[in-house]
Amino acid sequence: MDHYRTIAAVVLCVVVYFAWSYFADYMGWLPPPQTQQVQTQQAVNATATSGNQTAGAANISGIEVTSQELPNFVPVVGHDVVVETPYFRAVFHSGGGILKEFFLKKYPQTLSGNGLVEPLNAKSEKVSPLGLLINGTPTWNSGQWSSSVDKLDLQNGGTGTIEFVGKFGDINIVRTFTFNAETYFFDEKVTLTPTTSTGTGKVAFTIAASPMSSDGGKHDQDRIAYYNKFDSFAEESSVDTLKKGMAFSEGVYWGGIMSNYFLVATAPKDTSVVLKARYEDSIYRVALEKSDVALMPGVGTTIETSYYIGPKEKKYLIDAPNNLEAALDYGWFSIFSRPLVWTLNFLYKYVHNYGIAIILLTVLIKIIFWPLSHKSYKSMEKMKKLQPMMQKIREKYADDKEKMNAEVMQLYKTYKVNPASGCLPILIQIPVFFGLYRALLYSIELRHSSFIPHLPFTDIVWLADLSAKDPLMITPLVMGATMLIQQWITPTAGDPTQAKIMMLMPIVFTYIFIDFPSGLVLYWLVNNLISIGQQWYMLRKA
Repeated sequence: MDHYRTIAAVVLCVVVYFAWSYFADYMGWLPPPQTQQVQTQQAVNATATSGNQTAGAANISGIEVTSQELPNFVPVVGHDVVVETPYFRAVFHSGGGILKEFFLKKYPQTLSGNGLVEPLNAKSEKVSPLGLLINGTPTWNSGQWSSSVDKLDLQNGGTGTIEFVGKFGDINIVRTFTFNAETYFFDEKVTLTPTTSTGTGKVAFTIAASPMSSDGGKHDQDRIAYYNKFDSFAEESSVDTLKKGMAFSEGVYWGGIMSNYFLVATAPKDTSVVLKARYEDSIYRVALEKSDVALMPGVGTTIETSYYIGPKEKKYLIDAPNNLEAALDYGWFSIFSRPLVWTLNFLYKYVHNYGIAIILLTVLIKIIFWPLSHKSYKSMEKMKKLQPMMQKIREKYADDKEKMNAEVMQLYKTYKVNPASGCLPILIQIPVFFGLYRALLYSIELRHSSFIPHLPFTDIVWLADLSAKDPLMITPLVMGATMLIQQWITPTAGDPTQAKIMMLMPIVFTYIFIDFPSGLVLYWLVNNLISIGQQWYMLRKA
């Protein structure tokens, strides 16, 4: 089988992958994603019972998650406590230290700048984000709470603390939050001092978030994510699974809710905790529970955790505790995505436009692949010249496949042609393409970053957001046209059926790319233009 069939197979595989992803996601056909399995026998045993789910709960390692274990917020008499930093504005409720609102000041909700991204709001308040649970019971329903301050202003820099003091049964609680003006992180120390109780108890920190995805979930799904002691990142985006509840008990370094661009997470200092998560009333809820907390009369026991509510940017996550940087996950193609993201940001420092940076990155990739592409085009030309002879061999040995294959191989050997060499650049560029796809899809730097904000000589908004699709569909249509030109000038096989299949590819790709982020379409368009120039040069030289 000649190399054109291989090329057709590779291209069709790419088309099938994207077409299935597109239609299955659009029609809701995708099966619930499976929580990543940890590659140790201990983790396998721990999750062995995950399939035994009932309508109201999920059991993993004998942990049952029920709606009662993540109680709703019932505010007691109290007042708002506001924290202002250059990065965010947080509003706590003095009754229990519940986080009512959280605004990210540097991230507008829309391209026009209306509103701010608000991972926690009045809707998520009802499930008590940052609430403290003791033995599965909410501490914020008690009326005995007070706060040390009414407002903490760090807009001019520095650090500061707020303290919430309460009483739960005979346990005195002190919740101390520490904020830094230079980061999205803040820490909490909880001190529990019983007056008469003795023994051990369970203490859980809770977080929650409203949907943060930018496009309703088509390319940006909200999901539960966590990182465990086996150096393993996992996530779960299936709403059906999360409605039943999920849990993980094998040492959780951090757990939270995230979209492509934002993260709400908590990272306990003591990682011997259980993660419990649920999706309920359009709110994602997570609790990290510490068991066997020593409680002795008159003795204060301190438990610590850190919170992160902000963008998924490496410069903020790289120094975070418990490897929170793992939230910057690009999947299987991380080996390509990470250097591509670094290169893209490096180029942006000089051109100050991510659209131009994508173009320069595409040129750089084509330069790297030039020797392989050159060899591929030469191989295609040789194969084209051999087509008449190959056709004669097929006709002569139509009834003897073994002899026909032997003669074809001898023909390759005589004329020093490697039929696979024409496929090599394509095979190498496919993982690079997927790596760049993931990089562009998950890079918050592209969110609301413009290339050409308005259609030239008009006020019509065009490529004003490289993380969103082209609203005018110009780039995907032009990309389809370039693919058509590329197919037209590419040396083709003698089989007319194969040629027709290859000519259909531009139509299929155009339809699929219409909904893709414009930054990715821009890459593919520029890549095609350079390839056309390269092929024209090779044909002229030949």
